[in-house]
Amino acid sequence: MTIENEDQLEKLRTVGKLVARTLTAMGQALEPGMTTRELDNLGRALLEKEGARSAPEVTYGFPGATCISVGPDCAHGIPDDTAIKAGDLINIDVSAELDGFFGDTGASFAVPPTSPKIERLCEDGRRAMWAGIRAVKPGARLNEVGRSIETFARKKGYSLVRNLASHGVGRSLHDEPSQIPTWYEKHDRRRITEGLVFTIEPFLSLGADYVEEMDDGWTLRPPGHEATVQYEHTLVATRRGPLILTLA
Repeated sequence: MTIENEDQLEKLRTVGKLVARTLTAMGQALEPGMTTRELDNLGRALLEKEGARSAPEVTYGFPGATCISVGPDCAHGIPDDTAIKAGDLINIDVSAELDGFFGDTGASFAVPPTSPKIERLCEDGRRAMWAGIRAVKPGARLNEVGRSIETFARKKGYSLVRNLASHGVGRSLHDEPSQIPTWYEKHDRRRITEGLVFTIEPFLSLGADYVEEMDDGWTLRPPGHEATVQYEHTLVATRRGPLILTLA
């Protein structure tokens, strides 16, 4: 989606802040013994209180309000009666529709106590996302986002999952431009236009470069069970730089 007026921007800001607040609240509520279904119920209540609808539920019929993945799973996990344990690596992805506009955000959380290696992975996952965000400017090629992320990942010794990508968002959960690589794709000649709304969400890993779909038809897991994190913001490309819509 490309923003055409101030009203559209304000509606995107509103839903963006809502999913950000929901993600923050869910992350703060995480504790050993809680089930992922209980955590999802919290997210649903916060979204519905503001009149929003779960985006994966209304768009794809996803069996939950939010996606909650318990490592080694790293994306699209279905909330269920799985109890969270100390040391778990949890990914929470929150996306919603409000007043015809969509916001999308996500983050990974390590439940203490955890190892220094996993703590560094989480910190570097956030840094990888921001490396991509800093590359956003109107007129630049979209692949500069992936170039910046891959440069960071290589320098730090990580791999990037290459069958999951960023995407446009706005009037739908997955809008144009589709499939924005979070690694450098030299043949991608698309340009970032002013007002373009899209996500940046690298999957940084301790060795995995792809994920497989599990038998439930949703959950994604690295075949070698490598620890993998994802951090995601929705943003708008402006002349003054990237405007982040999903800051709490």
